[in-house]
Amino acid sequence: MMQVSSSQPISKKERWIWFSVTSVVMVVVDQWLKLYAIQNWKGLPPRSFFFDTFRITYAENHGAFLGLGGELPDEARFWILVVTNGLVLLGVSAYLLFGKNINHYVFLAFTLVVAGGIGNMIDRVRFEYVVDFFNIGIGGLRTGIFNIADMAITAGFFMMLPLVWSPEAEKVSEKDSVTPEVDGASGSPVS
Repeated sequence: MMQVSSSQPISKKERWIWFSVTSVVMVVVDQWLKLYAIQNWKGLPPRSFFFDTFRITYAENHGAFLGLGGELPDEARFWILVVTNGLVLLGVSAYLLFGKNINHYVFLAFTLVVAGGIGNMIDRVRFEYVVDFFNIGIGGLRTGIFNIADMAITAGFFMMLPLVWSPEAEKVSEKDSVTPEVDGASGSPVS
């Protein structure tokens, strides 16, 4: 198994460069494909490829993941999906650019999440919904309809899973739940 947290920290200069390049490339590709989808697929029936494993289905998602929250009033959706998401993206970006000892792997995972979040945030501000168009699956077992930004977010989250289940994560959680040392003779806590 890959040791993800043992890599060297990424320098602040490298962070700025890679954060900028990754975010700009992801957002440009995402926005270009969404514009293409609006101009070429909006209003058309779904198109199927590779024995119906891959579909192009134009959709406008007014909610979050899988449309969650799409039925909320406009003002509530704005505060949750634009303002709150914007603050979270700013916070994660600040952590990535100014935090201490962030390794390359963690940096890339979180940068993908931020870049995808920016792509979807642009849609929410421009249109009040997110443009989605891809769907994959076999038979009735299918994904929701998604876009390039969603793919970046998902890739970042999947990259983080080994961090949660790694031996280093267990050591950190053990340190967080430290129990006081007890003196064997008196049974009282040792200071």
